[in-house]
Amino acid sequence: MSEQKKPSGPDLTQGVMLAEFADGKLLGHVGDDEVLLVQLGAEVLAIDPYCSHYHGPLAEGFVVGDTIRCPWHHACFSLRSGEAVRPPALSDLAVWQVEHERDRIFVRRKREVSRAAPRHTAAPGRIVIVGGGGAGFAAAEMLRREGFAGAITMLSDDAAPPVDRPNLSKDYLAGSAPEEWVPLRPDDYYREAGIDLRLNTAVAAIDAKGRSVALADGGAVPFDRLLLATGAEPVRLQIAGADQPHVRTLRTLADSRAIIAAAEGAKRALVIGASFIGLEAAASLRARNLEVHVVAPELRPMERILGAEMGDFVRALHEEHGVIFHLQDTVARIDGKRAFLKGGGTIEADVVVVGIGVRPRVLLAEQAGLATDRGVTVDAQLETSASGIFAAGDIARWPDPHSGANIRVEHWVVAERQGQTAARNMLGQRERFDAVPFFWSQHYDVPINYVGHAEKWDEIRIDGSIANRDCLVEYRVDGRVMAVASIYRDLASLKAELAMERSG
Repeated sequence: MSEQKKPSGPDLTQGVMLAEFADGKLLGHVGDDEVLLVQLGAEVLAIDPYCSHYHGPLAEGFVVGDTIRCPWHHACFSLRSGEAVRPPALSDLAVWQVEHERDRIFVRRKREVSRAAPRHTAAPGRIVIVGGGGAGFAAAEMLRREGFAGAITMLSDDAAPPVDRPNLSKDYLAGSAPEEWVPLRPDDYYREAGIDLRLNTAVAAIDAKGRSVALADGGAVPFDRLLLATGAEPVRLQIAGADQPHVRTLRTLADSRAIIAAAEGAKRALVIGASFIGLEAAASLRARNLEVHVVAPELRPMERILGAEMGDFVRALHEEHGVIFHLQDTVARIDGKRAFLKGGGTIEADVVVVGIGVRPRVLLAEQAGLATDRGVTVDAQLETSASGIFAAGDIARWPDPHSGANIRVEHWVVAERQGQTAARNMLGQRERFDAVPFFWSQHYDVPINYVGHAEKWDEIRIDGSIANRDCLVEYRVDGRVMAVASIYRDLASLKAELAMERSG
């Protein structure tokens, strides 16, 4: 039987000195529990040391005001209350009682935190959320966190409750994360929180003036406030043979399960498209020991988003792990297990994953007469052209103060943060959505973090070495940093995010 891992650092029940802190932080323990001490001027606060999202080490994080940001995926926690104030973390952390005795600092017990939920005197009675993804869930959870006591109805056409979608192409698909990690909350959460989650429920229409949602089964759900969080849907291949059962897109838990089932006993996989989803799927299928081929029309993967040098690095990384690329080519048709390429080659594959992009699901909004522009047009508070109807996530096109443009992005963290802002605004808070876009992508043991939004650039500056997997890459327009990509430069990525926030 292996020994249990011992907690890190000094025993805080025996006391520590400020001189023992490094960069204002000290990791210690109380019994078997690890605790992070953070110095804020003359004050010392104590909090659980690991992010509630993917267990990122907050000791390596970034302190901003009285909050701390996770180095991995930029979640943020209040050091005073432990509250998860910014996604992707949605669960709070415990905080600990700090005691000063002479010149020593002691921690012996957790501290109870009572957060009085704000009262909303003009709160609506009924809120309906259309969509069961990250934006919809984050909105429902925030409504209850904010003390909203009215009715919340979530209408989702998915068969599964809200899940951690990024995991579907990463660890879960690779077989290194069990399925019980995938749901954002256990099933009983919705009943206990008083959230009426209706799965397998298709919405037929929205009556913006009559304040009602028509369901495909003939039912109707009235609302006082509505959040459209319908997300995006995968672009389908328009070629012969694309409708075969072994040809899959990857968006839902059912999709990921189907690919996993198809990979059992399979020898070769074909990934069509060198998108983030496609290449994450390629890495996950390589982890399952399948031979993997990638067909894409680009000269190099991800060049449009990350630039040429980073694109070459991503290709080389996947080739190191055995992925075979067929670039500047497309699949013309699929006949049984055989894919015929436009360039003349053929690839026989037991499973085909199509990752050629997604399109926002805006039909309901268009039919309801809402303003759209390659997405649902919203203002700075995420309200649509119809009063009381908000939009968040992959469908929302909002005025971004950092780029100075109206943008729409398909990032999980953005969707969750928008869901939270929309929730507060449905309660009348008039909060501007000004978060800097962030996403991460995992390729084998290499994480790529991306902060900001750059649809184009006139200069790329690289600090460090992309090839050596230690870099910060800046995408600039007229000398201004629009976005930053990084590999193992977590603190620099957090600092870049803060700089963009303060300049927006």
